[in-house]
Amino acid sequence: MQIPRFSIGLGDRFGKEGVAQLRAVEKASAAGMEVFPVWNKSNREHGLTGTQPSDTRRSAEQAVAQAGWRGGYMVDADHIGVANVDRFLKSCDFFTLDVAEQIGRPAPHAEKTRLMEALSPWARRPWPDFGHDVAPGVATLESFLQEYGAAVMEAGKIYRRILQERPGDTFVTEVSTDEASEPQNPWVLFLLLGALSFEGVKVQTIAPKFTGHFHKGVDYRGNKQAFSKEFSQDLEAIRIAVREFQLPQNLKISIHSGSDKFSLYPIIREAVQKQHAGFHLKTAGTTWLEELVGLAEHGGEGLSLVKEIYRQAHHRRDELMQPYASVVSIQAEKLPSPATVKGWSSSQFVSALRHDPSQSAFCPNFRQLLHLAFKIAAEMREPFFQALDQARELVEKNVTTNLWERHLRPLGVA
Repeated sequence: MQIPRFSIGLGDRFGKEGVAQLRAVEKASAAGMEVFPVWNKSNREHGLTGTQPSDTRRSAEQAVAQAGWRGGYMVDADHIGVANVDRFLKSCDFFTLDVAEQIGRPAPHAEKTRLMEALSPWARRPWPDFGHDVAPGVATLESFLQEYGAAVMEAGKIYRRILQERPGDTFVTEVSTDEASEPQNPWVLFLLLGALSFEGVKVQTIAPKFTGHFHKGVDYRGNKQAFSKEFSQDLEAIRIAVREFQLPQNLKISIHSGSDKFSLYPIIREAVQKQHAGFHLKTAGTTWLEELVGLAEHGGEGLSLVKEIYRQAHHRRDELMQPYASVVSIQAEKLPSPATVKGWSSSQFVSALRHDPSQSAFCPNFRQLLHLAFKIAAEMREPFFQALDQARELVEKNVTTNLWERHLRPLGVA
């Protein structure tokens, strides 16, 4: 099983928007951009919403049937580790191995020695193609293994556990380090891919941590020029790693928390076109936010419900932020008070929430907090689901428009 050149991770917190998401993918196809859909949901999100991986598989299958989708699709066990991989084995065919927590931890000496011997020939060779005109040297390799050796070992453990239950040609493997504390430069990415290859992990997508901030639900914060240089060098590092380490030819970069990074899409599009590369874009919770937009636009009970979700989120913001501490940045003093929001009209709520930075009413802190508030909707359950049903047409319109107009079309590489 191979992941195509361009793919999109379709987060759908409650499994209600698959048809609307596929309509966006169909619009991309009609415009000449073939994008492969992958529904992703992490162990963390299953815990917060009270669902199982089988629920995600069932929702995807129902959406495919209802939409008449004739293309392929996958279901991603997103951000999994050794402790929780088993619950995803039957329902998923895409596995994102999250090894960020292992970075910096000590690895067994024998394992580090084995990888040192395997990688040492590459440490002595210059690779000007991705920004270095001298070899990194043995000291750099030793430093890399000190920092990333345990993470590589962890990826191997998870991968071999999957292989015990599934043939290797029936799933796609992604390795994620995007929630690490520090970004990985292109040399680290190159050596990481080499180490994964020697560990036997047939990785098809790799999700590094980039320079700058990829916070949930809002645009990129950082030096776009620095990101552009780094991203292009990362693509070169992947291309050379494929050649040098006999990795899958379709190996590509994965951009986590990739939704709403509108200022980066022209940079990404230009780089992948220039290098004939691909990408996997994980959009996570942007669809959930469009559900809230649709409910607010619908007015009446829908508007009252989203105001109540915000009221509770404001009160419980520390609790909601804790699982996502590394990928959110909310300035509490800039949040509107629940009392203020209670008096808002439908258009005021939508203007504050919808990600349109050209509008002065747009409030990034408000949007980020609501991005985390799906736990509250899950606790409401039936009232929330009933409100979605009542506002179905508006919700689906917003979901499709958001994915197509704001995400896929700006990335429009054919």
